[in-house]
Amino acid sequence: MNAKYSITSKNAPRGCHAFPAGSEITVKLSVSGAECDKVFYYIGNDERVLIEREAAFSCYGSGFVSEYTVNTRELTEQDGLFFTHFEFVSGEKRYYIAFNGYSCSVEDRFVNETQILVYSEQYHCPEWLIGGAMYQIFPDRFSRGGEVLLRSNAVYREEWDNGIPEYPEHPGDEYPNNTHFGGTLYGVVERLSYLSSLGINCIYLNPIFEAYSNHKYDTADFLSVDKTFGGDAALAELIEKAHSVGIKVILDGVFNHVGNDSIYFDAYGKYGNGACSTQMSPYWEWFTFNDYPNAYESWWGIKNLPRINRCESYIRFITEKVIPKYMRMGIDGWRLDVADELEADFLDRVAAAIKRFKPDALIIGEVWEDASNKIAYNERKRYFRGKQLDSVTDYPLRNAIIEYVKNGDSSFFTETVSTLYRNYPPHKLACLMNFLGSHDTERIATVLCGDPDYGEEGSVLAHRKMSREQRERAKELLKNAYLLMAFMPGIPCIYYGDEIAMEGYRDPFNRRPFPVSGFDDEYSKFFAEVNRVRREEKLFSSRELSVKELANGVVCAERIIGNERLIMWANMSNTQYNVSIPFSAVDIFNKKVYSNLVELSPKTVAVVKTEV
Repeated sequence: MNAKYSITSKNAPRGCHAFPAGSEITVKLSVSGAECDKVFYYIGNDERVLIEREAAFSCYGSGFVSEYTVNTRELTEQDGLFFTHFEFVSGEKRYYIAFNGYSCSVEDRFVNETQILVYSEQYHCPEWLIGGAMYQIFPDRFSRGGEVLLRSNAVYREEWDNGIPEYPEHPGDEYPNNTHFGGTLYGVVERLSYLSSLGINCIYLNPIFEAYSNHKYDTADFLSVDKTFGGDAALAELIEKAHSVGIKVILDGVFNHVGNDSIYFDAYGKYGNGACSTQMSPYWEWFTFNDYPNAYESWWGIKNLPRINRCESYIRFITEKVIPKYMRMGIDGWRLDVADELEADFLDRVAAAIKRFKPDALIIGEVWEDASNKIAYNERKRYFRGKQLDSVTDYPLRNAIIEYVKNGDSSFFTETVSTLYRNYPPHKLACLMNFLGSHDTERIATVLCGDPDYGEEGSVLAHRKMSREQRERAKELLKNAYLLMAFMPGIPCIYYGDEIAMEGYRDPFNRRPFPVSGFDDEYSKFFAEVNRVRREEKLFSSRELSVKELANGVVCAERIIGNERLIMWANMSNTQYNVSIPFSAVDIFNKKVYSNLVELSPKTVAVVKTEV
């Protein structure tokens, strides 16, 4: 027996299984090679079956077709995640439809269901983001500039180019993270022309609030920009000058934990009113002490990052003081750190506070898996149901691109892209933060062609570099990876230095200073050209996508508006692959014209435009 299914609605692109509330959804099943006596349709949520109906069917030859139409109002007045499947009876036996992406099979036992997401959108994803490109900056390592305060209790490295960050000898070892290179927000201002030349229209800054470390994920004072970065005045100047050249600015909101050396916790008694220095502290209820004052809950057991209890006083502090301050300064959105660890009610209130000031502000959550159906900390997350996130960090796509470009795994790539397209609401998909590297990952050039890191000593990785051959190979593979990423729905985000193939193993070696000069400007111009074409070509805003595997290592993807097609062919195998086409097409980058045949050399990507 063979089976096919589809879920359609006039309110969603073809193949998408996420629908606005009030949509009519038709679920259709076709089975060949089987007679049918009865068909049953089921749909429910995490708690129970909501609809169990005998469905109409019609027979043809050696098979049958059945469909069921449901209005989402029968399931929920607002939003929800639902799961659906068919069963049928043939003779004396009951059969079950099992799902694998867009395909399905007939089984003699229950295997699984396919999901349907219903959303009730309260906010609008920002239109200014569509067609743009983001740039992630680790402020201490991007650019020096301006006269700023040097902290007396910090270590500063004079060497910038090729400077080696402070590092632990083994993964997991504690170390101060107190060595700085002196990058500032004034330095970012001085490089705005460079960012504009790359086609960037949004800067994402790693944390900038007052903190002890160089990475600033250990907030000491939410209401002050770190003076070593230039303080509030530097942020104000960056916002003003970035806006003047069409670049938005978003901040990293680290609302799950703070530093132990902070106003709020005060482990060293510097401030005199923190929870660790007095149980009468106004911040006492923000923390959980197991044995006061030395044993307390912290983020992943890291003692210098005490975890926050998101009690009412803390929520009001974030939503009524912290967010309003920076929104009034003119920032354009937030990336929310470790979003999985933030409770639904807190996310609702954070989003409401942000959108109240600026309806088109961007809210991106740090999520490492499929955000449409994520369960974390015993809570089914509802990021995409309309009250929380505009979108998320796209780790699934990053992983799939790496496996495809590096190892030729086209099946994993097509399955990942198809799953995201199927599960995510179209407007959330359009705002995905797509990236190849970040401050939490090895540098993408190193991943693609560097020698593997098997947990080696820091003193080894600090000095390891790729050979000339490895580096040239990495550059070519990185071009393919960026083209693949730029083709997909979402917004490409460049981690500072990836556009010049900076190298680096695990944190902190992936956080070296951006070179002052002497980098490969021709290589960065490739990224700029991709961003330019992507910005100017309307088909990159299409919400209709298809992707399929043509052969082992070979993929075809299409973005569609009406009868216009943007087609990407990618060959990550080691042999040439030829594609026969019944039309003519023009490569949007090199203007090469294809007619009847596309010859794909190994490790190449071609993107063409055509009318079909």
